[in-house]
Amino acid sequence: MILYFSGTGNSRACAKWLADVLGDDCRDVFSFVRDGIAGEFVSRTPWVFVSPTYSWRLPRVFDRFLRTSRLSGARDAYFVMTCGEDIGAAPRYNRALCARLGLRCRGTLTVVMPENYIAMFSAPTPEEARPILAAARPALERAAACIRQGSDFPEGKVGPLDRLKSGLVNDLFYRFQVKDRPFTVSDACISCGRCERDCPLGNIRLEGGRPVWGGRCTHCMACICGCPTSAIEYGKVSRGKPRYQCPKDPFGD
Repeated sequence: MILYFSGTGNSRACAKWLADVLGDDCRDVFSFVRDGIAGEFVSRTPWVFVSPTYSWRLPRVFDRFLRTSRLSGARDAYFVMTCGEDIGAAPRYNRALCARLGLRCRGTLTVVMPENYIAMFSAPTPEEARPILAAARPALERAAACIRQGSDFPEGKVGPLDRLKSGLVNDLFYRFQVKDRPFTVSDACISCGRCERDCPLGNIRLEGGRPVWGGRCTHCMACICGCPTSAIEYGKVSRGKPRYQCPKDPFGD
């Protein structure tokens, strides 16, 4: 069974592609995370956890969901993590998570996808995103082959800088960067409510037809990247930058 968490669609696209190729069940954990409830799942096939990379680790909301859920049946687990560049020492933490869950970690695979963390970086234009998506497909094909064969994902070396990024930098990221106060909305807002519906923590509500953030943000960028009129900004950082929302069929199937 494939369980996935996604903000702007990169991980969703990868999870669904793997599900189609492997003929496996695919579940979005959005409603569980939003409602704050633990999941109960049974799988006869290996667990495949697909998610974005937040500061070189699994998103804390997804990690917390897995820790509180009941996973029965299969004991092998694979991780597929989408990112803009690299995942640091995430495999080390994923192995520890599996040990806590009583699962056998079969490795973590990196899938580089178009950058979407526009609270710090620039997202690509659709034209710039195409070659990135094309290059991501072979990585997913390797993942599918390993899962079919029951073999471990190949993992690269983890150096001191990787450990620093996934350790201290991750802690500082959540302490100082993951805030929703910089989010603003312009007069381009059409009160469609998409940002409210797409927030995985239920952190956004409409007041007078305009979004208001409630202080429990996880920086998934679903609101700002999914806004149909680009009315949402993140301070001055996002102004003039393209938004990236993964297309429905990014791998051309």
